[in-house]
Amino acid sequence: MLMDYKNLTDIFKIPVIGLGTWGIGGFMETDSSNDEKAVQAIKDAIELGYSHIDTAELYGAGHTEELIGNAIKDFDRTKLIITSKVFKTNLKYDDVIASCKKSLEKLQTNFIDIYLIHAPNPEIPIEGTMKAMDYLVEQGLIKFIGASNFSVEQMQEAQRYSKNKIVANQIPYNLATRNINLDRNTNNVGSCINMESEIIPYCQENDIIIMAYRPIERGFLLKPNSLLDGLSRKYGKTKAQIAINWLVSKKNIIAIPKSTSINHLKENLDAIGWSLSCEDIKLLDEVEFECPND
Repeated sequence: MLMDYKNLTDIFKIPVIGLGTWGIGGFMETDSSNDEKAVQAIKDAIELGYSHIDTAELYGAGHTEELIGNAIKDFDRTKLIITSKVFKTNLKYDDVIASCKKSLEKLQTNFIDIYLIHAPNPEIPIEGTMKAMDYLVEQGLIKFIGASNFSVEQMQEAQRYSKNKIVANQIPYNLATRNINLDRNTNNVGSCINMESEIIPYCQENDIIIMAYRPIERGFLLKPNSLLDGLSRKYGKTKAQIAINWLVSKKNIIAIPKSTSINHLKENLDAIGWSLSCEDIKLLDEVEFECPND
């Protein structure tokens, strides 16, 4: 499968489809009941053509990173892009560095390609956080700095204190969310409102990649919908593929769907290699989906 790429920097490209891993190996707590299947699913994804794997120290209370470490050790590390995140309670200078080193150990790697601040924390000054991130870059422990669930104002504040470019902002963007984060659990996410009206335009103007997580809004976009059903028939593609293709048709936006099913992994990859018409993109741009109820 040929992968499409977008520029993370002038010299570093990132695939438009990555592998999300939230829930693999547990959610807020460790779940080791399906470790063998989880490791195999990550290996299957890499063999299918996924080279960007997104994770976080929060996922599975660190176990997800361990599973990824076990899965990737038989592959050429230089051909993989690993994104991980430091949780918002660990944003003091020493804590950021300690978290990164723990993640490196669990991932069984010498460096993390893109290290994100998982969510802003108004209780911890961002200046110290960014100094720690800069230190990690200087030491070669991470290649690039990013953010997650950051507003424009929070991004600008982080940029003021960073020597290095902030290359990415990971947000819960999809056809259903638009300007509102639909996640009711605010323990591990920021507010993430005004995505289309403010965050995405700012990132596009400043060459910052948007990593869209939950690209099909936890299955909500797979429910009956006249527009998506019609486009699915027109293009001979699933609704998930329509939704993901719409996302990655946008400037500087990539998607990181999560799946452990080899059929869904293949389905997500088949969301690229073809294009929606300009007219159909415009239809999807303008449609308002009814918000799912949690």
